[in-house]
Amino acid sequence: MEASIHVARRAALRRAVPEGAILIMGNDEAPRNYADAVYPFRQDSHFLYFAGVNHAGLALLLEPDGGATLFGPPGHRDDLIWHGPQPSLGDLAAAAGIDGHADIGTLAERLGALGDAGVPIHFLPPYRAQRRFVLSRLLGIDPREVAAQTSVELVRAVAAQRSLKGPEEVAEIEDALEVTARMYRATMRAAAPGRSEAEIAALHQAEALAAGRQQAFNPIVTVRGEVLHNPFQNGRLAEGDLLLVDSGAESPHFYSSDITRTMPVSGRFTTRQRDIYEVALAANEAVIAAAGPGVTNRDLHLLAARTVASGLRELGLMAGAVDDAVAAGAHALFFPHGIGHMLGLDPHDMEDLGDIVGYPPGEERSSQFGLAYLRLARRLEPGFVITVEPGIYFIPALIERWRTDGLHREFIAYDRVATYQGFGGIRIEDNVLITASGHRVLGPPIPKAAAEVEAAMAR
Repeated sequence: MEASIHVARRAALRRAVPEGAILIMGNDEAPRNYADAVYPFRQDSHFLYFAGVNHAGLALLLEPDGGATLFGPPGHRDDLIWHGPQPSLGDLAAAAGIDGHADIGTLAERLGALGDAGVPIHFLPPYRAQRRFVLSRLLGIDPREVAAQTSVELVRAVAAQRSLKGPEEVAEIEDALEVTARMYRATMRAAAPGRSEAEIAALHQAEALAAGRQQAFNPIVTVRGEVLHNPFQNGRLAEGDLLLVDSGAESPHFYSSDITRTMPVSGRFTTRQRDIYEVALAANEAVIAAAGPGVTNRDLHLLAARTVASGLRELGLMAGAVDDAVAAGAHALFFPHGIGHMLGLDPHDMEDLGDIVGYPPGEERSSQFGLAYLRLARRLEPGFVITVEPGIYFIPALIERWRTDGLHREFIAYDRVATYQGFGGIRIEDNVLITASGHRVLGPPIPKAAAEVEAAMAR
């Protein structure tokens, strides 16, 4: 992105937090099994937002006088041997529109001088253990006190600023979605009985890798869709299975997409599969239609819950009044997670900052099972990008636990539910921009209606 974008972002942050110095730490390399063998590097998203520099070992200091300094490691002449020509620290600072640059070995001294002068140092909560110890050393505080001394003022300012996506950010998300659409079409062509989950996952990710893109997160590729965050890809696709894929790609400037589709391995839904799929799709479409400025995401979640409960009642899996069932939380046996979350530089955007991002001041998460997992409850504003991802799952252990405990017997037809043993799960997810007049589904169409999915899988 143009340096002017990052300059404007830093200026806006400085206006929101006018007093003190602001320290934004970049990520360091993370060793996989020894120091020189590292995991693929991913820069801290807040650092990317305000500096846009994707190099390890950096820190950004916004001075009280309005200046900015990029701190980083000094180059070594032998780096050229191992890494080839690299931009200097001065080059990186200039590309980000940052006034000055300095050896990161001098950062502790600079922060100490500011502290001695009574200048508060604002910093964000660390989400890596290593970052906690770096901040402890730089600021001279006990590692156990680092989290408690993070700046709530800065957290609120960053969350407010990053929640509103500019046109350049929306364009990046749509760029990621272009790649993601190709990933899903390739997967729908490839999914067939006898193929392994690992093989499908490889074909799925190959589309992104061929475009020079990283995955936004480790993709879920599974015939056990009832395991919501299934990290394993050791199964094999069989006739009658449903394949659930939840994945995303990154854009050139590291913005994420996050899409889920569920498809019949045989290429055509069975009657039972289509019935459940249509209920999940109805919830997805109802929420998207209702999304817009002024609506709370909590209300959208409850709309999805009512749509799911109503559809399952028509299929004989639930009973009683829909509103009463949802108020009691009975629908969460089948739909135990939230309707969605923020999307941006992170797939779950800014969740390292906690519920300040997803809940307004004074509102806490519900303690009710299901509703407690709603990551975003606040009123939507133009510029928000959110996911809409209702699902319906038949989780054997959860069904057995609820049945044994006698939960919600007035709302759940347990005998009928028992006949869905081994069904798996269905989730359908889209990425949606909230606009001044309503909403816009981002990216190119990815087959979603049952007939569209079947057509994309035709062999």
